[in-house]
Amino acid sequence: MSESAVKTEEKKQHFDDIYVAETPVPFKEQIIDALDYISDNFNRQTFDRLILPWAKQQAAAGKSLNYVDLCCCFGNTTMAAIHGMDVEAIRDNWKDTESCARVAAPRRLPVRSTGIDISGNALAYGKSAGLFDETIEADLNNPAPEVARAVEAAMAEADIVISTAALVYLDPPAIEKLIDAFARTPREGYMLVNFLNPFALEKADATKRLLLEKLEFVGSNAARHRRLSPLEQENYPGETWALLELWVLRRKG
Repeated sequence: MSESAVKTEEKKQHFDDIYVAETPVPFKEQIIDALDYISDNFNRQTFDRLILPWAKQQAAAGKSLNYVDLCCCFGNTTMAAIHGMDVEAIRDNWKDTESCARVAAPRRLPVRSTGIDISGNALAYGKSAGLFDETIEADLNNPAPEVARAVEAAMAEADIVISTAALVYLDPPAIEKLIDAFARTPREGYMLVNFLNPFALEKADATKRLLLEKLEFVGSNAARHRRLSPLEQENYPGETWALLELWVLRRKG
């Protein structure tokens, strides 16, 4: 993963070495452990409150749902939302290369799961561990035409999309294309996204306006994400935590 492909504001910590690792163990050690990463507890709580009841109704009616984890990295938020795992369970599952080979908890919904990310290694792990049935490796800011078509098709077919702590890496035109692809499908579907403070606040505001234009707002939550790295604390004096604003939206109509 190169800095030219993943666009991060200069004040935010880059984690390129973690994202190209072959297993999530470095993610666990350098982010979950070292930075007190806690946000997937709140992703799960918000999913359970605002999406899971509807998803269970669909499952009870015999429907299988299409699920997309957009900018999924190693799939920790899928472990939280679809497998019902909290951060401590994810930490234990990813404690070493042997333990992380399979997801420790079963899926709690009948979903067809697709992971989309720029890291081929992270996607390969997610598929081998059983997190994702399908994967799409994509530089979403500059995808090849055939990749762009595959991504847009996955978004259009999705019943549930999750994109957590990831939109900060995407350009506004890329975000708009992804939201448009999801929004145009004429059936009920839900999206869980979140925004980070203090990073890229103007981009977050623009994304919120776009989401409200294309989709119907359902609910929100505010929580902690992780501690700021030493570099980030230098860039944001007086701040120690990255904070999280979680939104759930659904297709209009």
